[in-house]
Amino acid sequence: MNLITLPVRTLRRKLMRTLLLTVVFAAGICSVVALNYVSKAVGDSMEKKLTAYGANIMLKPVVDTLAVGYGGFSLGSVSYDVKHLTMDQVARVRDIELKERIASVAPKFIALSTVKGRHVAMIGVDWAEEMLIKNYWGFTGRPADKPGEVLVGSNAARDLGLTPGDVFSAEGREFSVAGVLTSTGSEDDNVIFAGIEDLQNALGKPGQVHFAEVAALCSGCPIDDIVAQIQTVLPDVDITAMQKVVKARMYTVHFVQHLALIVSLILLLTACFMIALSLLASVNERKHEIGVLRSLGYSRSSVFSIFCMEALFIGMVAGAVGYFGGFGISHVVMDMLELAKEAELIMEPWHLGVTLAGVAGISCLSSVIPAWKAANTDPSQALVML
Repeated sequence: MNLITLPVRTLRRKLMRTLLLTVVFAAGICSVVALNYVSKAVGDSMEKKLTAYGANIMLKPVVDTLAVGYGGFSLGSVSYDVKHLTMDQVARVRDIELKERIASVAPKFIALSTVKGRHVAMIGVDWAEEMLIKNYWGFTGRPADKPGEVLVGSNAARDLGLTPGDVFSAEGREFSVAGVLTSTGSEDDNVIFAGIEDLQNALGKPGQVHFAEVAALCSGCPIDDIVAQIQTVLPDVDITAMQKVVKARMYTVHFVQHLALIVSLILLLTACFMIALSLLASVNERKHEIGVLRSLGYSRSSVFSIFCMEALFIGMVAGAVGYFGGFGISHVVMDMLELAKEAELIMEPWHLGVTLAGVAGISCLSSVIPAWKAANTDPSQALVML
């Protein structure tokens, strides 16, 4: 008999207790693994959905201004050397190293036009990119997806008397109203949205962009890193990160992940106490066995190692079962939460390795007190009891 066979024989001899302890410990690990996978998927899903409610990075051309005043009177600021962005510059945002964190890049071209004798702002947008940022839009009619079609804000439609299907003339060409936006309570209610190429060509300014909005997913990296990389590819562009928006979104995402972490820690602590109590009861039951081992020449460190090995064996088996069980349960939970299509779970070998290493450490740590008590048992008293 050695330090390996003794714990194995003890666990086999008390098979029911071993199985019960392993199942309970595996259930705790299973819950932790499932929570980890699901919380990550929920966090990513929430971030993508929150990103749909607006951009968090603004790209604008650098504008030089001069404050004009004379005789103590301020005449305001005058802009000079005004530059514009181009569609090619905006497209380069997706060339950065962290391009997988870019959800949408929505260029804007602004024009003050006259429709039915009234002045109104027309905003040229890339429909596909704009809908990614503003998928909360509701409208009467249908989305604009063809050349010459527009979406009209609720207030603008009321003032101009426009309804879906109407045709109006602006900037020397005709536009068809595909839909009217429901009220958003924002500036969108007062403008007309048109295809960016339609508006650029109508004004004879192809490729010109006034500003662009970027929606970036920020859970995988700080927003400052994304801004720095965009600044590298667009050195002559004014780039601003809307930190309040980012922090509000990340607070929501981190709250979900931190909640899962706290629950996981509680489950692990409960599992540790269960192993410790079980081994402590085992030490009290096996005092005579410990006395025999000590009388046969086993040192205190050997007795200590025997009880640690018992906990380690239980932990490793429970860790393997709990990991695979938790991975399977996470798929079921994601199906129930309808997140399976939005996030793909991948089993990584290093995840299993980290789980087993962590469980091994927890098992050994929880067995320290019972093993120490067993190692310090007086062999003479144990033999008298025998």
